[in-house]
Amino acid sequence: MAQNKSMELIAQYFRVLGDAQRLRILHCLRSGEHTVGQIAELTGANQSNVSKHLALLRSSGLVGRRQEGNRAWFGITAPFIFELCEIVCDGARERLEHERSQLALID
Repeated sequence: MAQNKSMELIAQYFRVLGDAQRLRILHCLRSGEHTVGQIAELTGANQSNVSKHLALLRSSGLVGRRQEGNRAWFGITAPFIFELCEIVCDGARERLEHERSQLALID
């Protein structure tokens, strides 16, 4: 039973990370806390869209919210997520390098 619960939690993380806009938001927050407006400007998205994605990232425990006066600041609460992204990026690089080397053999 505990294993099933763990698998569902892991699957939830992957579902959350399966959206390019959410990955852009996480990448933006890697440098520190930002407001919705700042994130929207840095990612090229509209504020409504950013807010929607931040709500999902917050509910999954990857991002936290801090209120300061009338501004809300968002930041990473699960830094392990960047290790996971680096593993995936390394794998993608290796795959691309392999494919390039295969194409070079054809030329």
